[in-house]
Amino acid sequence: MSERPLQLTRVSRRFGEVEVLHEITIEIGRREFVAVVGPSGCGKTTLLNLLSGYDQPSSGVAERHGHVRMVYQADGLFPWKTVAQNIALGLRHLSYENERQRQIAGLIRLIELEGFEHHYPHQLSGGMRQRVELARALTGDSDILLMDEPFSSLDYLARLRMRQELARLLRELPRTVVLVTHDIEEAAQLADRVIVLTGRPAQIRRELSIRAARPRALTHPEVVSATRIILTELGIEHDTEDMDG
Repeated sequence: MSERPLQLTRVSRRFGEVEVLHEITIEIGRREFVAVVGPSGCGKTTLLNLLSGYDQPSSGVAERHGHVRMVYQADGLFPWKTVAQNIALGLRHLSYENERQRQIAGLIRLIELEGFEHHYPHQLSGGMRQRVELARALTGDSDILLMDEPFSSLDYLARLRMRQELARLLRELPRTVVLVTHDIEEAAQLADRVIVLTGRPAQIRRELSIRAARPRALTHPEVVSATRIILTELGIEHDTEDMDG
């Protein structure tokens, strides 16, 4: 298995006359958690699509070594399927029904939704639906998880709980993760490394490593420090002053 499952080398992406990304070079290590932040519309989702293989660069080289699963802002659950049936979609490669059911039961225990196996998505809260989406994304032989603002539709307290859920799930089922988010606090709390992009055409403004072990409290000194640094890089210095109370 590659120690660098995701690599972009001098990658640019244009749509007609508009250049969205300009000569981006990124190497992401195995089981590393990388968050990507930047101004609205700078090309964060385009970057994720290049990493997934859904889109191709206009120039440069995009490489991936491993099986990719995606998690989006709006959950992709099928409304006519139950919790167990939605999770089972990620296990279609298993030929033995007993093994498939065993893994489904294990994943439902892992996301702490025992008793909801036969519920449909409309019967679940937003946070519960996102837990089912994460379980499906973590099934089978996927070893790369790409996430496009997966918690942004949730309220603040639900987002905090989902960060804890994600950190817990990744302890049990480690993956290489790339998270695109507009939430600076979320990036600092979850990621091993935060990539800060400039405005369009996006280039890498700064890469910031956060060495504290996951999971981290919001009040952890490295989380607080990283949040301030990222806000400053994005030109929101007055918000860092407000944080002093």
